[in-house]
Amino acid sequence: MRLLLTVVLAVSSVPAFAQAKVERPPHPVATPVPAAKAEDVKSIDGIIAALYDVISGPPGQARDWNRMRSLFIPGGRMMAVGGKTRDVVGIRLLTVNDYVASSGPILLEKGFHERELKRTVEQFGDIAHVWSTYEGVTEKDKHRMRGINTLQLMFDGQRWWIVSLMWEAEGEGVALPAKYLP
Repeated sequence: MRLLLTVVLAVSSVPAFAQAKVERPPHPVATPVPAAKAEDVKSIDGIIAALYDVISGPPGQARDWNRMRSLFIPGGRMMAVGGKTRDVVGIRLLTVNDYVASSGPILLEKGFHERELKRTVEQFGDIAHVWSTYEGVTEKDKHRMRGINTLQLMFDGQRWWIVSLMWEAEGEGVALPAKYLP
C-alpha cells in the first residue's frame, strides 16, 4: 500500500493515526500574464517546444521566466510527484512563480537541458492532454534523468494555454513503460 505525502507548506497538526502528511497550498493570487510569443502558443507543438526551451540552458544563463509565465493560465499549477521510496509518494504543488523561486537558482547554477523523447496527445474540442516523455541532464554534474510530463492544455480560440503540468522522474520501482519511449 502506498501513502500519499503532499509537501507544500507546514501544517500545524496532523491526526495521530495519519501516516501521510497532507498540506494545503495557499489560494493562488491571479497575476497578469506576460504577453506570449505567437509561435509559442499557436499550436500544441509550439507550447511544448517553448516549455522545454525556456528551462534549458548552460550554467550562468538566465532563463526567460516571463516567457514561462506567458505559457500558463493565471493560477496554473506545476506539480512534481515522487518520493524516497515506493511506500511514500509525495507531491509538490507549485505556481509558476513558486517553480521559478525554487528551481531557478539551481538551473542557473548547474545548467540543465531537457528534451522531449516522445509525445502522446489526446484532444477533444478545445482541451488536450499531453504525455511528454523527457530526458534531462544537469550540465555541471552530468546527472541524467528521464520521466514523464503530463500537461492539460486549453485553447481559448486564439492561443493554447497550459492549465497544469505534473511530472514524475524514473526512480526506484518506477521505470518508463515501452509505450512512452521512442
